[in-house]
Amino acid sequence: MSERKRVTCTVCDVACQLTADVHEGQVIRVGPSDNPLLKDNICMKGASARKLYARPERLTTPLRRVGERGEHRWEEVSWDTALDDIAERLATVIDRHGPEAFAVASSNWNTANENGLGRRFMNLLGSPNYISGVSMCMGNTSAVNRMTYGWFPFPDILNSDCIVLFGHNPRRHSWTPIYNWIRQAQERGAKVIVLDPRVSSNADRADIHLQLRAGTDTAMTLGWLNVIIEEQLYDKRFVRDWTVGFEDLAERVREYPVSRVAEITGVDPETIRAAARMYARARAATIPWTPVTDKQVSSTSAIRCHAILRAICGHLDVPGGEILWGFNPNVIPEEEIENHDALSQAQRDKQLGADTHPVYTHRGMAPLEGPLERVWGQRYANIVMGNYMANPTAVFRAMETGDPYPVKALFTLGNNVVMSYPNQQRIVRAMHNQDLIVTHELFMTPTAALSDYVLPGDTFLERPNLHDGFRWIPRLQVSEQAVEPPEGCRGVFDFWTGLAGRMGLAEQFPWRSVEELIDHRLTPTGKTFAEYCAQHDCEFTVPQYRSYRKTGFATPSGKVELRSSVLEGLGFDPLPYHRALATSPEFPLLAFVGVREDPYFQTGQRQLTQFRRLAPLPRAFLHPDDATAHGVDSGSWIEVSTEHGSMTVQVDVRSDMLVGHVRLPHGWWFPELMDDVSDGAASTHNDGMIVGDEPHQLDHEQGLPHFCGIPCRLAALDGPPAHIAATASADYATAPAVTPVAS
Repeated sequence: MSERKRVTCTVCDVACQLTADVHEGQVIRVGPSDNPLLKDNICMKGASARKLYARPERLTTPLRRVGERGEHRWEEVSWDTALDDIAERLATVIDRHGPEAFAVASSNWNTANENGLGRRFMNLLGSPNYISGVSMCMGNTSAVNRMTYGWFPFPDILNSDCIVLFGHNPRRHSWTPIYNWIRQAQERGAKVIVLDPRVSSNADRADIHLQLRAGTDTAMTLGWLNVIIEEQLYDKRFVRDWTVGFEDLAERVREYPVSRVAEITGVDPETIRAAARMYARARAATIPWTPVTDKQVSSTSAIRCHAILRAICGHLDVPGGEILWGFNPNVIPEEEIENHDALSQAQRDKQLGADTHPVYTHRGMAPLEGPLERVWGQRYANIVMGNYMANPTAVFRAMETGDPYPVKALFTLGNNVVMSYPNQQRIVRAMHNQDLIVTHELFMTPTAALSDYVLPGDTFLERPNLHDGFRWIPRLQVSEQAVEPPEGCRGVFDFWTGLAGRMGLAEQFPWRSVEELIDHRLTPTGKTFAEYCAQHDCEFTVPQYRSYRKTGFATPSGKVELRSSVLEGLGFDPLPYHRALATSPEFPLLAFVGVREDPYFQTGQRQLTQFRRLAPLPRAFLHPDDATAHGVDSGSWIEVSTEHGSMTVQVDVRSDMLVGHVRLPHGWWFPELMDDVSDGAASTHNDGMIVGDEPHQLDHEQGLPHFCGIPCRLAALDGPPAHIAATASADYATAPAVTPVAS
């Protein structure tokens, strides 16, 4: 008998609702949603998910390390044996060093139905040291936005008249719904402005393309603000009634006249003015979230400038602008499950990185607790799981050196830690200095290879889930369990509740199944999960535009803080500013890293042969002039070096690149080498090898690494690394680069 199930894809962070056709207990097809509003939201990764999860390399039995760390010597054990030993060893770490010696790295869109249980477990034990990749990808953006106007707004792209993409390049197979919304808006007549060192696919279709130098986003936005304020293009009534610090802001942006900004960014002054005017004069405009401004040494200022532009130009909380949705009234928020009140102030004060880079830590968020409760009725808003985090660099430093105190146990769930943060070298050293590492994964990865336990996880096809939009997107989206997971594979619900019972916390985890936990979260609707599924595919809340007129903004002043009282109270500049890393004769080029190839999300999906044919090798994009200057051509191999380290990539010469720039990919490794090369060649090809995390390389307020505009140099190699011959990509190693799926 065949049946169709609605599932929410967790291959990437967008969470598209798809369908899974099931026959005799097996998924035979993953296809688009039957809902006409959602049917176009599917990419190659989601459509191929069933093939990935059926790969013979998938983990199906808990593994316990029996050799030296990284030796790939394992024994199979039962889940009960694993959890018993993990609980005992974690208790030993806590007894010796305190609960702060326990850290967790997780990415909730990969684990999906955690429903706040991981943070609940940590808060009840007393550990403040949770980290995630969202610290440099949207989660941190939510924290900075909250400091400006109390929430992280969601862009109403479909109804926007002007869409501004800061380096973000949504495509048919990457950020698919956003790509679809932009194309639909353009068909309706919306203008598009793109800021990108490349002539990306969106830049090619834009009304204005500002081909700026990598890492100069903040200078550009300050230049826009200069034009908008000087020409009085801002919403004067809104600025008068609902902002604080406008005169201070106006004084600051006078330091960034268009002539200076043109010199910094390399963009023609008239193009800068034209873009600023187009945005400010639009009836409604959006600056959708971008991963690019999340990863610069002046990231906090860049994100703040985006927020300020939305506010003073009248594009905040209006149709076609950026909407402040607040909490979804139909679901108990994860923050209540997380139970942050259980973490004492003494333990919060130990959160790593809070003293130096506090923005998204408990210390940074504390001034917003009262205003949040006044406006939204909750003291905590962990939007996109990006608030109340420790700083990853500080955690890895403590793991390696014991400064300011030792961290000796790390749990990593759906998160390939070794390859996901800057200074990969330090992360590996830090992991070798641990007493306990537990990884919950689908496949053996460079991170899993260094663990004491590797626990096999489930997938979005094998579990029920209610997706709440991370408290950012105003939707509840159902995901039905299509099939049973392979025997031996379990989800994060079983992991956390199983450990909680062994650590004396069973009464704090009363839910007997993930369905029961979802039933609890749906209490406001009066429906069980099964009943909700029977009535809904995806339910959106109704926007209440300009709700601030009744409640004010959830900031200390109750207004949009152009001059941030929170940042000032933390000891930082309350106004945005531009900062960059300087080039030198030794490192004359600028690298920007982290761009994704369509078949892959982060470090995943490289086990699929069909995807490896589409994007077989890690490739660097170079302008023809730079290729000629270095004596290389498409298909050549080069070493890219920064002051921190080096990585090896193949060259792809492209005329759409800006001269003096190198585009580098993220997340490259070769799973088939894991038996022979302990890290799958991640230490040769991953961008974490060249991105440093020393103080001068970090954003001051958040402690974010600089991925966009890293001074670098190139050196031609005689050919590919020797290990490439042993990979599934060997046929492509010396061939000229084909037009890649990346952009």
